[in-house]
Amino acid sequence: MTVDPPNARRDVIAARLADGHPVSAGALATEFEVSEDAIRRDLRALAAEGRCRRVYGGALPVSPVALPMAARIEGDRGRKRALARAAVTTIRPGEFLFLDSGSTNLALVEFLPEDADLTIATNSVDIAAAMLRRQDLRLIVLGGQVDPIIGGCVDAVAMQALVQMRFDRAFIGACSASDDGVGAFQLDDATFKRAVIAGAKRTVVLVTDDKLEREAPYRVAGLGQIDMLVVEASATDTQRGALDAAGCRTILIADPA
Repeated sequence: MTVDPPNARRDVIAARLADGHPVSAGALATEFEVSEDAIRRDLRALAAEGRCRRVYGGALPVSPVALPMAARIEGDRGRKRALARAAVTTIRPGEFLFLDSGSTNLALVEFLPEDADLTIATNSVDIAAAMLRRQDLRLIVLGGQVDPIIGGCVDAVAMQALVQMRFDRAFIGACSASDDGVGAFQLDDATFKRAVIAGAKRTVVLVTDDKLEREAPYRVAGLGQIDMLVVEASATDTQRGALDAAGCRTILIADPA
């Protein structure tokens, strides 16, 4: 098969992945009459864009609800910033905060109050990097092996550091939020989040509307264990009513302005 390299070839590979088909580097190299190194460069570029997951010998499609953190950061920035602006109004001076890995929690960094004597712990690479640009914040990073989908560390090393800490307020990342509770797509991520909640006096979850419609396989916590959900103003009365009926303690509506 002859395709003008490399962009056109990459588009063909991306289309197959988008259709749910895994791809093999060796087979693609034969098909396009190029080296496997060229195909591996294509797959690395597609993985960096969040369009596939690299595996030995090729790549797999990525579920649209489990994109790598690097891809999720760019989406719905305005909506995430509105949630963050609302959420930071709950923070009090001198608090020890935990910011769980997630693109919505990343938006919090911009709005954290200045000169409030805050200490921030995080397991997120991107949140830690953003924090370094804030000279008024004390930063603690939980280490370990970074999971590219999660965008941070949730392994045993991170857990060992986490259980030594007690937070005034924890902002938990959520893959889903419904009357069944807050959910995650990965088991180790859900386990890590449960440990964060256990070590926090108050827990806050920022929820974009799409997460109110999702289901996730691993339950993090029931809504009665979450002190506050911050939701978009566009969330429907039915959705808010279901959250309230499920035992949500407080629902904060984010002003889109």
